[in-house]
Amino acid sequence: MKIEPLFQQDAPQMALIEAQAHSHPMSEAMLSDCFGHLYRCRGLYHEDALQGFTIVQQIVDEATLFDICVLPWAQGKGLGKLLLQQVIDDARGHSAQVLMLEVRASNTAAIGLYQRLGFCESGRRKGYYPSADGREDAVLMDLRLEQG
Repeated sequence: MKIEPLFQQDAPQMALIEAQAHSHPMSEAMLSDCFGHLYRCRGLYHEDALQGFTIVQQIVDEATLFDICVLPWAQGKGLGKLLLQQVIDDARGHSAQVLMLEVRASNTAAIGLYQRLGFCESGRRKGYYPSADGREDAVLMDLRLEQG
């Protein structure tokens, strides 16, 4: 396994993973917009095949995890944790004071992972995400990053 920077030309492959892993995936165009000086996109490769990725935006000392995505058949094997730990380490390395994210309230596996790595719930956005049953809440979480 290796984690490497992604580039705009990787957006089509990211979109394929996104479509398999999320009920309401970001489009290729939206993913393509996530490249530039405010963003860091990283891919997790196994045997030269992209298995998952992260998208982080950082403005001054606040980093936001926009997306973390792992192929469905590769989930539950620690890859999400590996990616998330890299995001945390990278945010610290770029002098972020806080790493923020939002997650569907129904995504209990992700919430559990975030909590195990020290994230705390900081709020909710009621009815934020579309769902099969109408709408569901977004759980806002953040991790205070100590520099050192």
